[in-house]
Amino acid sequence: MANSMNHEEREYYLADRHVGVLSVARIGKAPLVLPIWYDYEPGGELWVMTPRDSAKHKLLERENRFSLCVQTDSWPYRYVSVSGPVTSIEPRDETTVRSLVERYIPTSKVERFVEVIADVDYLIIRMRPEQWATSDVSKNDYLA
Repeated sequence: MANSMNHEEREYYLADRHVGVLSVARIGKAPLVLPIWYDYEPGGELWVMTPRDSAKHKLLERENRFSLCVQTDSWPYRYVSVSGPVTSIEPRDETTVRSLVERYIPTSKVERFVEVIADVDYLIIRMRPEQWATSDVSKNDYLA
C-alpha cells in the first residue's frame, strides 16, 4: 500500500510516546478495548502495566495475546497497530514503574504519582509484536 510505513518507520513510530489502545478478546462478547500507557524499543518487546486484580490482566492471562494501536490525532494522520503473543507476566519492579510514569507524566508530578500508585499490585505484561498494520497519509502523493 502506498501509505504503509516501512520497517524502520513503524518501529520508531511505535517507540514514540503515544497513548495506546489495547484490545483483548472476550468469549461471547466484543473485545475489551481500553486506552493504556505502554513502552517499546525498536526490535524488542512491547510492554504494558496493569493491576493484578483487573479484568484486563485476567483476559490477557487467559487469551495469551493482545493488540495495541497507536495513532496521531492531528494531520498528517498516522497509525501503527501490532498484535502478538504475551511473552511474560511478571511482578512490577520500581525501576520499570518509574520509567513508565516518567514517559507519560510531567517531571514535576512524577514523585507524587509514584507515591499514589505505590500500593497497587501492578504486573508487567510483555508482548512480542508479530502482526503489523500501518498507515502514514503524508505518503499519499495526492495529499502532498
